[in-house]
Amino acid sequence: MSTLAPVMDLLRQFQDPVVWTGLTQVFVASLLAIIVVGISRYRDLALERELGIALVRGLIQIVAMGSIVGILLTVDLVWSGVILLGMMGGATWISKNRGEGLPGVVRVSFLAIVFGSGLVIVTMTLAGAIEASVRNLVPVGSMIIANAMQINSLALDRFKSEINANRETIEAELALGASPTAVISRHVETGVRASLIPVVDSLKSLGWVWIPGIMAGMILAGENPIYAALYQFVIMAMIFGAGGLTSMTSSLLIGNYVFTEADQLKTIDDADE
Repeated sequence: MSTLAPVMDLLRQFQDPVVWTGLTQVFVASLLAIIVVGISRYRDLALERELGIALVRGLIQIVAMGSIVGILLTVDLVWSGVILLGMMGGATWISKNRGEGLPGVVRVSFLAIVFGSGLVIVTMTLAGAIEASVRNLVPVGSMIIANAMQINSLALDRFKSEINANRETIEAELALGASPTAVISRHVETGVRASLIPVVDSLKSLGWVWIPGIMAGMILAGENPIYAALYQFVIMAMIFGAGGLTSMTSSLLIGNYVFTEADQLKTIDDADE
């Protein structure tokens, strides 16, 4: 394949008439957004600069991402793994901020996200739920990775809060001879439960309070509504599975890092990576 082929394909995509239709729709949607900016200025909310920057930035970023995806769709399938692994690395970097100060948080987050999201992506690709093509693997995989990242962030944040809030109790139990595993277990469980609340609530409201984007998009594209509903449930189940595996793995691993070799609880805020 010529090195210029992906770029030429991208340029052809910009020449597609549907792009011009999209630009017209962007213009109309922007007019509605400008009304909000105008009201903000009229009411002296001092938000017009922030709103304006957010709108322009959002448009530039999403078009840039669309362009990148357009190029990615032309590469060989083997690159899907490299792209997804890069996304997992980015997810680790973002997620670790929630656990800042926890020992080994980068290492633990990366292992947990790779294990949780990677296992789900590979399994569901083998099952045929994700087509083995760049066009399907990268978008669906990124969605699974992003949700695993968010759930991992919540688990780390809650675990860190639990440790800091219960430090005296934990140290007292250790002094009485309790094992670190026994002492930390309930705090690990609390972190996992808290991290899964958003996705559990989403599952509860699925099809009742909201119709998710993938299902709506499939229906608009002419797919069988029943199949669209079933596939949307598959997506939500994959997100739940990846998130659950990630948060459980992350919480269990991080629990082993918060104690010294002498079974003493480390000072979380000053812990080294």
